[in-house]
Amino acid sequence: MKLFFRKLGEKGSPIVILHGIFGTSDNWVGIAKILSESHQVFLLDLRNHGHSPWSDEFDFQVMSEDLMEFIQDHSLEKPLLIGHSMGGKVVMQFDLNHPDIAIKIVIVDIAPKFYPVHHRLILEGLNSLDVAHLESRLAANEHMKRFEENEEVRQFLLKNLHRNAENGFEWKINLKVITKNIDIVGLELWVNQPSETKAIFIKGADSHYIQVEDQRLISEIFPNFELFEIPHASHWVQADQPIAFMKVLNTLL
Repeated sequence: MKLFFRKLGEKGSPIVILHGIFGTSDNWVGIAKILSESHQVFLLDLRNHGHSPWSDEFDFQVMSEDLMEFIQDHSLEKPLLIGHSMGGKVVMQFDLNHPDIAIKIVIVDIAPKFYPVHHRLILEGLNSLDVAHLESRLAANEHMKRFEENEEVRQFLLKNLHRNAENGFEWKINLKVITKNIDIVGLELWVNQPSETKAIFIKGADSHYIQVEDQRLISEIFPNFELFEIPHASHWVQADQPIAFMKVLNTLL
């Protein structure tokens, strides 16, 4: 599948960044602008998100192959791969499927383990929003208050609404397929053998996605790993603490 992408920077080694569930390439533009001063940065929209095509197939294996197709199409040599949340799992699965492609991988606030579904309330809210008769984003935000109390999270989710040619609203995400396959997003990775790729895990200190006990599993699958914890950061580490996040990235670059 040909993924939509944004490219920033014309020189230096390539960096490919993948967003999380309900996200888009837009979420990473701020970080990418800094990185693009010395690297070619590619921000991808994963399938069923943003401007990329929709498909009934939606799991880590097919998204891993989407990434492989992108790397081959653009002749990227030894890219640094960065993935947040669901995008982090795609990067990990890609590296396990295709060793020796990435020079390093950076996994932001996700482990290679099974996660129980915890987006059901959000999905209930998004699916119950009458998009066809929606008059404004403000009305959509009011509706979503019953399903998500955090204003920043609601605004993040509602970035997936856009105006169509008739000036009405429609979803940029394939909400039907994401809802149907939300269990798959939480699945553990398929591991044939451990990866020797240098793997950097970055967690938010205020996030519960990577626990102390998860480090054993991480070390079994990615023995050449290093874990950084960023204070005062939630699951959206790069948005909460961009300076601290960039400091970690700069040590790798």
